[in-house]
Amino acid sequence: MKIWDPVHECMDREALRELQLRRLKQTLDRVYHNVPCYQQKFTDIGFHPDDLQTLEDLQRLPFTDKEDLRRNYPYGMFAVPMKEVVRIHSSSGTTGKPTVVGYSRRDLDTWTELVARFMTAAGVTAEDIVHIAFGYGLFTGAFGLHYGAERIGASVIPISSGNTDKQLMIMHDYRSSALVCTPSYALTMADRMERTGLDPQSLDLRVGLFGAEPWSEEMRREIERRLEIVATDNYGLSEVMGPGVAGECLCRRGMHIFEDHFLPEIIDPETGEVLPPGSVGELVITSLTKEAFPVVRYRTRDITRLDYAPCDCGRTMVRMQKTMGRSDDMLIIKGVNVFPTQIEEVLFQMEGCEPHYQLIVDRVNNVDTLEVRVEVNEKIFFDEMKQQKAFVEAVEKRLASTLGVGARVKLVEPASMPRHEGKAVRVIDRRKL
Repeated sequence: MKIWDPVHECMDREALRELQLRRLKQTLDRVYHNVPCYQQKFTDIGFHPDDLQTLEDLQRLPFTDKEDLRRNYPYGMFAVPMKEVVRIHSSSGTTGKPTVVGYSRRDLDTWTELVARFMTAAGVTAEDIVHIAFGYGLFTGAFGLHYGAERIGASVIPISSGNTDKQLMIMHDYRSSALVCTPSYALTMADRMERTGLDPQSLDLRVGLFGAEPWSEEMRREIERRLEIVATDNYGLSEVMGPGVAGECLCRRGMHIFEDHFLPEIIDPETGEVLPPGSVGELVITSLTKEAFPVVRYRTRDITRLDYAPCDCGRTMVRMQKTMGRSDDMLIIKGVNVFPTQIEEVLFQMEGCEPHYQLIVDRVNNVDTLEVRVEVNEKIFFDEMKQQKAFVEAVEKRLASTLGVGARVKLVEPASMPRHEGKAVRVIDRRKL
């Protein structure tokens, strides 16, 4: 198997720790002197960057979370002057202010190299024609993959998302050999191919690189069977770096985290305690080389496990399992972040809704669906059919406007929703992720 950067991807672990410590000291020094938020956090606990002697000393520092980024919206967490920021990306801001991140020119070069690593690990070469069906825009996915593929020397088709018929036409005519998109969109393409009679064997596709949403091994097998390709997974998050934090090799036994640039920890999401190697817990990441937007102990909220056992591919970087869930209550519906609290707020604003509801998430024909079951008072429930329909439409319209994704509303009669003595079970996720 070809390795893009064997010097770093196959480093001796002891040498890697020395490199991480050196880069961590540089990062802490940078944020302490340039980011008021971090300077205050360090001062509050009596810590100075010179106090760092070992990698374990990092555990003394407080976490960074999304609220820190929102409080410092838009540029308060930047560690360089704006004249050194050459790219800005941000989240959708569905739950409040977007989280804004910036990249220096060197950051973009690093990002490009890291994407080249995992694309090479997935088997992409200069001979490939890479079909990128992520949306280009403030979302980090498309641009990250785009420049990484070009760095390898592959030919890039920046088709962006949507218009599946055109996607398939171009994939067929331009002889795309590598597909980049969400796994659910890959299955949408498979559906369309079957409906239109397009034989996968008439295509040149041989590999798919998928990410940006949780997916299961069952889904991987279905994609591989229906598109007749090898499907690989990769991981990133806009607050740390888009795609390029970790990616699978062809052994497909977890995603290698590029530890020379990111220092991972696994913590107990309830206590914040760092857990021993091999434990399941929340992934926390510290960036080691980012200039414009470094993060120290960023809580990803993703639940996973790290595997330090040697990999047959020869890479020495630790592997993370597919994320098993979230430590908060966030759902990802059709690639959009949705919090039950957003839905709750909408329901509570609608006269006639009772404070009892349940969210049913499913995946039907490879498309995420969200059903909101809400208890209503007797007046609404026994209203004429026409009035009840108007009420449902009003709630659905308000939800779509707030969430950025559609939801089907189902009214249930008064006192029919389960009551809970402890924490209420608000979400039933049937997607088998």
